[in-house]
Formats: sequence, structure tokens, C-alpha cells
Amino acid sequence: MNSHLIAPSLLSADFANLAKDVEMINQSRADWFHIDVMDGVFVPNISFGFPIIKCIKKYAKKPLDVHLMIIQPERYFEEFKNSGADIITFHYEASNHLHRSIYALKELGIKAGVVLNPHTNIKLLEDVINDVDLILLMSVNPGYGGQKFIENSYNKIAQLKNLIIQKNSNALIEVDGGVTLSNAKKLVETGADILVAGSSVFKSENPVETISRLKSL
Repeated sequence: MNSHLIAPSLLSADFANLAKDVEMINQSRADWFHIDVMDGVFVPNISFGFPIIKCIKKYAKKPLDVHLMIIQPERYFEEFKNSGADIITFHYEASNHLHRSIYALKELGIKAGVVLNPHTNIKLLEDVINDVDLILLMSVNPGYGGQKFIENSYNKIAQLKNLIIQKNSNALIEVDGGVTLSNAKKLVETGADILVAGSSVFKSENPVETISRLKSL
């Protein structure tokens, strides 16, 4: 049963040939495009802005999963939606008004998710777990692609799965950071519903085949 989703991270794509990589994902068994937005403040790096997301949307045949690593993310929800975002996740650590932000996204008609950094406790989600569509767990520290997977992430996935079951929530669990063919099966078995894969897809000799193998666990 291959019910888990694969969301290749365009942060690892070839920016000089972005349309080519978008088309590769269109043709593959991937389910979503994962797009990391960084502001150089919340994380020490800067990435995609609205014009790039609009370009991706023009060619993409699958939903855009936009991960905001920015401070005060609620300022830009509407503009990200207008740029083509289908799913928006924002960081627990970057939002003072979690509940309000979740509902601001829902009012825009897009799927709403909250992201937790590796050190942030799952218990902090208890009050919103029934309001979100998904929770994105960072299994590396956010800001750069190609980092080593943090082993404690399995415990966090299991804790989150327990919370979802206990609260009778429909939230999906997304995992981002250091996902490879060697740990993907264990991640899904532990409770992950969506795997974000960057370097392991785009640096492989055959990205389409790698996506297929991640999907066929």
C-alpha cells in the first residue's frame, strides 16, 4: 500500500533549468512540489520569492506545497496564495498567533500546516492539532539543503502520531530534511504521510527512478 506522498524539494533543483526539473516532477510519481521560502532572518539563507513561485505554478501539474521559513508569515499568506500556493506551512516558532494564522489560511481556501523545528516539543500542538491539515516536522535544522538527518526525528513522528490518534485529528505528518532511500521506509512505518526529498532526488543519477523508489516503499 503506497499511500504516502512524495514532495520533491525544489531547493535542490537546478535553478538554471528550473522548467526542466518542474517537468521532470510532472512526469514522475511525485505528488507535490515542495517549495522552501526563506527570508534571511528566521533562517540564515534567502530563497524563492513570488515571481519564481508564479513561474513554477505556470508549469506545475501538481500542488505547490509552500514552506514558509519567514518571520510574521501571516503578512504574506494572500500573496503566496495568489502566486500559486495550494498548501502553506509556517513555523510555530515564527508565529505569535498560531490559531489565527491557521484560520487565515483556511479562509483563503488553502491547506494549512504548522512546522516544528527539531528542538520544538510536540506537546505545543495539542490545542491546534484538530485545526490543521498537516504538521511538518523538520528532521534537520531549517535553512539549508543537504543536511544530515537527526535521528531523534523518529521519536517525534511517533509522538505526533499518538497525539493525532488521541485527539481524533485528520492531520497528516510531513517530514523534511535528510530523507533518503535508506531511511524513508522507517519514516513511513513510524507514521510519516508525506516525505520531502531534496538532495536525494536531484543529486541522484536518475531522479524519476529515485522518486519511484521512494513512492514504492
